Amino acid sequence: MDDRLAGVPPGTDPGVLADRLKERIYATITMIAVVVGLSFGEVGALGAVATVLTTALGLWLAAFVADQQAHRTVHRHLATGRELRRMLYVSSPLLSCAAGPSVLIALAALDVLTLHAALLAAAGVCVLSLFLWGCVGGLRMGGGTPAALVAGLADAAIGVAVALVKVAAGH
Repeated sequence: MDDRLAGVPPGTDPGVLADRLKERIYATITMIAVVVGLSFGEVGALGAVATVLTTALGLWLAAFVADQQAHRTVHRHLATGRELRRMLYVSSPLLSCAAGPSVLIALAALDVLTLHAALLAAAGVCVLSLFLWGCVGGLRMGGGTPAALVAGLADAAIGVAVALVKVAAGH
């Protein structure tokens, strides 16, 4: 077995896994913007969790519609069966990006922490996850720890940049 594929479930197409991870990273970057924006608003916990959940659902629906549109344009029919299952599998991380922020917002609703702190913590967790994915990618490329850390920092910098743009815009 190829060492680069260590940890990948047997029989899983690496291209599918790469597409799935791409969606997760995209959703994470988007969620950073959403939770930082919410932290500047006058929204309560219910409104915040509704925004987070509808954002994730909207991202997923947009990706699914785009996938179907592209598929039917190229193949002249809607995706069904195996093709449809692949689309749903690849796009599902767009929904899961709401899990962490929703848990933190729920803690705020239970008065464990303030909503502002929960939203900023959610942004921090998202940036941390970008860092970790960057590190994993760097390690899998065989560059060793220094290259992995540079890759992780580069990915985290993108998340921080998104947060700073939202802060600079005041929303």
